[in-house]
Amino acid sequence: MNEAVPAARGELTRWTCPFCVLLCGDLGVRVGAALELAEGECPGARAGLARFPASPSSAKPQVDGKDCELAHAVEAAAGILAGSGQPLFGGLGTDVAGARALYRLACATGAICDAADGDALMQGVRALQDRGGFTTTLAEVRNRADLIVCVGGLPDGEADGFFDRCGVGEAVVPQRHVVLLGGTGIEREALAALGRRSGVTTETVPLRGDLFATVGLLAARVAGRAAREVPPALEALVGRLRAARYAVIVGQVGRLPSQGELIVEAVGRVVAKLNASTRAAAMWLGGGNGARTVNEVFTWLSGLPLRSRAGPAGLEHEPLCFGAQRLLDDGAVDSLLWVSSFDAGCAPPPTTLPLIVMGHPWLASSAARAGGVFIPVSTPGIGSPGHLIRTDGGAVLPLTALYRDTLPTLADVLADLTTAVRARRARSAA
Repeated sequence: MNEAVPAARGELTRWTCPFCVLLCGDLGVRVGAALELAEGECPGARAGLARFPASPSSAKPQVDGKDCELAHAVEAAAGILAGSGQPLFGGLGTDVAGARALYRLACATGAICDAADGDALMQGVRALQDRGGFTTTLAEVRNRADLIVCVGGLPDGEADGFFDRCGVGEAVVPQRHVVLLGGTGIEREALAALGRRSGVTTETVPLRGDLFATVGLLAARVAGRAAREVPPALEALVGRLRAARYAVIVGQVGRLPSQGELIVEAVGRVVAKLNASTRAAAMWLGGGNGARTVNEVFTWLSGLPLRSRAGPAGLEHEPLCFGAQRLLDDGAVDSLLWVSSFDAGCAPPPTTLPLIVMGHPWLASSAARAGGVFIPVSTPGIGSPGHLIRTDGGAVLPLTALYRDTLPTLADVLADLTTAVRARRARSAA
């Protein structure tokens, strides 16, 4: 783990921001009366820092909405999980160490695990399972891409700084062309602003029908198949893709419609065909709030991604049936463990099931009821060190603590909880 000593109050700390999928590492934070972003500019980083105090939290664990000691909360949580026939672990907002501890607890309890934005995450996972893929890294986009095609909209929200992160407008690639396939009027205005950067040209290609039809038509034309009534702008894009030295097709899985994995697969066909004669790749942005990290860690440890469980039949993976909301709606689970270490607004879905929440202190109210357990945990990159996997999978980045937290790490809490669950089950079996 990254054990760097936090900087003294008032000193600048070199900082990797954990609050978006890009994990930008060129920022600086100063701890004073507040956590101040003192070097670099990012609205998402500023908003994330504003959710944390400039000194360690005094938040207490709670059981049934009442403050208690950590050991009591862990025992209460163990009682819930030890007595549960089918637990659900949701949210999953944590780092590498937390994910490893979650996996061990999931194996001990037979839990099904799904991220807070699991439907979006599974779009890319399912396409990769079915067809494979050819992806790239942020560094490759920065250093090589002369054509960037944004599918369905410009990167925003959890990937709002994509173009800055990829050096669009910088001299590393003197001439870049950015294409918006579809998008809104506001996005077209943002694209025009991007075109005022040095060496950057832009264009918008309207959809022909919906995004499914347009990307499918694009794939057919790149493959050289005949098609009727191809819009001139789309045909021109085919020519640009073939002529580019390094084309990158970018999209956000969270913005894809239902069954969006079909769009991911069609983009994959475009990229595969182009790579027979030039260089091309796809980049699907998503997996924020730790979701990409947990998915990767579970895959390392079990060979299966999220929406899996170690149950009576062994390892099982159900990318549709094991969706958290579907399980809750169908009454297929009887307890919920929710984790959100980074995002204070990522509360568990409404449920009357026995509930365990571990995360940001602001989430206490979401478990303040009978049958609820809340345990505040330290946020990696704020009160404790840690590691996250970037959206492109190209790097495992260390997170530096800004101060020494009084809250326990999620990994430590889960280790104690796993021990307590096993002890309860051993006593029951004796």
